[in-house]
Amino acid sequence: MFDKTIGWIGTGVMGSSMCLNLIKAGVKDCYVYNRTKEKASELINNGAKWAETPKEIAEKCDIIFTIIGFPKDVKETYLGEDGIIKNAKKGAILVDMTTSTPSLAKEIYTSASRLGIKAVDAPVSGGDSGAKAGTLAIMVGGEKETFDALMPYFEIMGKTISFMGEAGAGQHTKAANQIVISGNMIGTVEGLLYAYKNGLDQNQLIDIIGTGAAASWNLNNLGRKIANNDYAPGFFVKHFVKDMKIALDEAQKTDLCLPGLYQVHEFYLAAIAADLENEGTQALYKVL
Repeated sequence: MFDKTIGWIGTGVMGSSMCLNLIKAGVKDCYVYNRTKEKASELINNGAKWAETPKEIAEKCDIIFTIIGFPKDVKETYLGEDGIIKNAKKGAILVDMTTSTPSLAKEIYTSASRLGIKAVDAPVSGGDSGAKAGTLAIMVGGEKETFDALMPYFEIMGKTISFMGEAGAGQHTKAANQIVISGNMIGTVEGLLYAYKNGLDQNQLIDIIGTGAAASWNLNNLGRKIANNDYAPGFFVKHFVKDMKIALDEAQKTDLCLPGLYQVHEFYLAAIAADLENEGTQALYKVL
């Protein structure tokens, strides 16, 4: 079934689990690259082959997945002289699963298309737990034919997979996702703080309100981590700040005011100022 040679760039908190799920599902030829080789050790121990550069991945692989940090990293990896597009095989498929900007997704798609290469933007939601369990939400922009060809791979990594439209549509969908999450996160933190100040057990609170109208992924997962004083990153504060900034910038382009998102973004900037950037997004609790 999985007869293509796969390349995977970005083996961080989520990428490593996503790639590992593909290997366990039967992908035989898989090359991996990460700026820190040690973070790819689990994949290498499970049969992946190490590549020294993104260029090597591009030259050897038929389908290339990326999930890396920031738009500037995506741009360099895809559009740089030694990047993917200038070195990929004709007919290759490029799948950027990073949360990046819609404009960059379109630029990658256009640059790839000129060289006979397919490209989609396919950001994900679900955090480290979703990546491990293979239950991510995957939102895809590009060509429907390319999306259909990638479905066997997406179905290994995700539970809810949707084609959202042309190049950039996946990134716009992820921006909307992060807007909703930001508002939900502030409610989760404030509710737990209110419980604490009034002598309630936070775990018991989640047990009851987490089954009613207040239920959410944030409350039932990250709220539980807060209650147990666990601030390890399933998703980094610094990456969430990046995502919110993308959404704010995109909103400005359409003269849309998002005061709730703006306020939560300010709170998270305070988290970075407090040296919490490498903690999980639930560390907002420490700021408020």
